[in-house]
Amino acid sequence: MKIGVCGIACEVCPKMTDGTCPRPGVGCIPKENPFCLIATCAHRKGMRYCFACSDFPCALTAEGPVKEGFCRHIAGKD
Repeated sequence: MKIGVCGIACEVCPKMTDGTCPRPGVGCIPKENPFCLIATCAHRKGMRYCFACSDFPCALTAEGPVKEGFCRHIAGKD
């Protein structure tokens, strides 16, 4: 199972399941990515996963594929 930079399993990511993933079969990695602002942000901050960031969860992750409540839970901020 591949885990994307946002922390979601690639197999259940909405972009992967609807066929719009720019890296099908590989998944998101932290790099400049016009299709994924989360990947771009992690790249700019030097993070492999956005949940390793001290700002997590943030406004950007709230717009991503992972529910904000789950983000807050894994960050220990619920």
